[in-house]
Amino acid sequence: MSRKYKFSEKDGAYFISFATIHWIDVFTRNAYFETLITSLDYCRKHKGMELYGYCIMPSHVHLLFRSAHQDPSGLIRDFKGYTSRTLIKQIAENPKESRKEWLLWMFSQAGKKNSNVKHRQFWQQHNQPIQVWSLKVFEQKLTYIHQNPVLSGFVTDPIDWKYSSARNYGNDDHTILEIDMNS
Repeated sequence: MSRKYKFSEKDGAYFISFATIHWIDVFTRNAYFETLITSLDYCRKHKGMELYGYCIMPSHVHLLFRSAHQDPSGLIRDFKGYTSRTLIKQIAENPKESRKEWLLWMFSQAGKKNSNVKHRQFWQQHNQPIQVWSLKVFEQKLTYIHQNPVLSGFVTDPIDWKYSSARNYGNDDHTILEIDMNS
């Protein structure tokens, strides 16, 4: 299921967004956010991801990144595959997840409609990568990422959204996730 958006330059920086199926608000519990944070950190430390900006919203993720191994498509594929399996397992095993049956049913229904999925689908397939080819584009995309929780009405200041690199840039706060600010 190819879309027009592709990672054309293997060593380029990219802005991407990807969402849960049906834009379901899955990221409402700290454990689910932590799975994404831990996975992004692993990708930075072990898979060559240079992460310049991020924001995890309840139903979607924004990243500004580059693959040091010149495989941005493979990097994102592996990240989405791992987090999909891990998050579905977490949801299935979470005794406090009040929406468990509904969420698993929705993932199963989406998986049945997709020939690339064996059982359950968590993420929408497309990423819509946009190459960041200038400082102006970089700044525009970073501002968009950081303003997302503000425009959604969750916070009034981007720095107040816990799962955003706005904290890294604004307060030099790397306690949630370290990013590559000087690359």
